[in-house]
Amino acid sequence: MLNTLKHNIESQNCIVGVIGLGYVGLPLISAFFNKGFQVIGYDVDPIKVDALNEGKSYIKHISSHEVSQWRQSGKFEATTDAARMGEADVLLICVPTPLNASRDPDLTYVEETTRSIARTLRKGQLVILESTTYPTTTRDVLLPILETSGLKVGEDFFLAYSPEREDPGNPDFTAAGIPKVVGGYDPDSLELAVALYEQSIVKVIPVSSCEVAEACKILENTYRAVNIALVNELKMLFDRMDIDIWEVIEAAKTKPFGFQAFYPGPGLGGHCIPIDPFYLSWLARKQGLSTRFIELAGEVNSRMPNYVITQLAEFLNEQGKPVKNSKVLILGVAYKKDVDDPRESPSFVLMEELLRRGADLSYNDPHVPKLPKMRHHQLPAMASVELTPEVLSIQDCVLIATDHSAYDYEFITEHAKMVLDTRNATAGISRNHHKVKKA
Repeated sequence: MLNTLKHNIESQNCIVGVIGLGYVGLPLISAFFNKGFQVIGYDVDPIKVDALNEGKSYIKHISSHEVSQWRQSGKFEATTDAARMGEADVLLICVPTPLNASRDPDLTYVEETTRSIARTLRKGQLVILESTTYPTTTRDVLLPILETSGLKVGEDFFLAYSPEREDPGNPDFTAAGIPKVVGGYDPDSLELAVALYEQSIVKVIPVSSCEVAEACKILENTYRAVNIALVNELKMLFDRMDIDIWEVIEAAKTKPFGFQAFYPGPGLGGHCIPIDPFYLSWLARKQGLSTRFIELAGEVNSRMPNYVITQLAEFLNEQGKPVKNSKVLILGVAYKKDVDDPRESPSFVLMEELLRRGADLSYNDPHVPKLPKMRHHQLPAMASVELTPEVLSIQDCVLIATDHSAYDYEFITEHAKMVLDTRNATAGISRNHHKVKKA
């Protein structure tokens, strides 16, 4: 079975199944389709499946033209039918791994997906988990469920872990262009997983186990979370001292070694950085240890939205206005610039707090025309308002939460009464203007 599957992989004569058709799954489909593989996409959401089968994309960096080409080729289809998972030779799991209400890992989607796979698992299949998770998940969570099929790993089927790596909005890094770390349950599983990714990914880095690959992903994102917390904390200190943190960072960047720039913001967003450190803290508690440094970083980053609200309240107070009944326009609800991904965006926390304080709230985001429903946020239905001189001029304050390139900051600062800038987007435009304040 090993040799047959490896031969079929290397000759692009196998079917790749991608489970979870979101911001990770669609770029993976693109990578494998472009190398000649037949691909089946699986998702429980019929709206997504119908859209893809009609040649339509719902993700900004995967165009409808590209999806249409997939469909026209006859080598791609999407389905909600989990019973068809047995048709794929390789199954890549790309489902969400959020935190629950107590900030512990919620593997519900992974477990449900694995149970679906187990019901149709057949000899010769390769299963790879890509969802971000804590070390031991593949071995201790997926494997027992898969073996309820009566099949044995390493003999009847193969199992591996390869953490997803995505940088949405960055055209220099596509799914195929980002090196891929791969860990296998056993040597045969590793060999097959490496052979698969080598067909479509620029570089593959095999490691000794699934646990190493899982820990690699946690390290990558915890590294970023901790360093962002550092600059966020320094920002609050330097604000008190009337020192521009952005100018400090630009000066520090001139050192050609030993320094990497990270930037402050209104909070952390995205599906990894705000979540992964808490996975590690949870794992440490299970081992009887504490990760005080990581937990402190999480606390600092989670405080940033409230810090921004405090800055906004002080800014309005300088004009003799309370937050209550003030018109506040938030620019950007995506978690980072130039993407349409709202997951874990701090903008939702800002909006909830502003509404709680009685603000007259609106938003604009050229990439998010309607406010999506979020698992952990209760917000009214809202649509992006048009940025006209009239709309800007009636606002008591415009809050820049996401620094999209599409925004004309000269235009915004010209027509708005007050601008609170959390992203340094107005640098060089109205640096000393009384209407603009950094937060």
